[in-house]
Amino acid sequence: MDFLRRLMAGRYGSDQLNTALLVLGLVLIALQMVTGWRWMGIAILILLLLCYFRMFSRNIRARYAENQVFLRWWGPVLARLRGARLRFADRKTHRYFKCPQCKQRLRVPRGRGKINITCPHCRTQFVRKS
Repeated sequence: MDFLRRLMAGRYGSDQLNTALLVLGLVLIALQMVTGWRWMGIAILILLLLCYFRMFSRNIRARYAENQVFLRWWGPVLARLRGARLRFADRKTHRYFKCPQCKQRLRVPRGRGKINITCPHCRTQFVRKS
């Protein structure tokens, strides 16, 4: 264990971008096994080499900047996925509507018939069937 600690001293290590690249590599490996595309092995090898390069790099500032660019892109994607998962989880008890004015997503209880919905953000009122 001491050997590994000394080896990684002053090196960047792993981050969210490395994790995403490794998951992408695993997905490509599974895809290659299903399709039998031999050329995919080169893409997988390049991804793994990039992961190791980033992990053992001593240029911490550059690797950190790469990760921040990735997180700026991935953050909204992850937020949409989480929102979709939550909407799917309570689909039996609530309905979701978008405000026609500000496009804010509003959650209302199901089974109330036609209701007057007031957007808490812009105070626009509209009628929808819940």
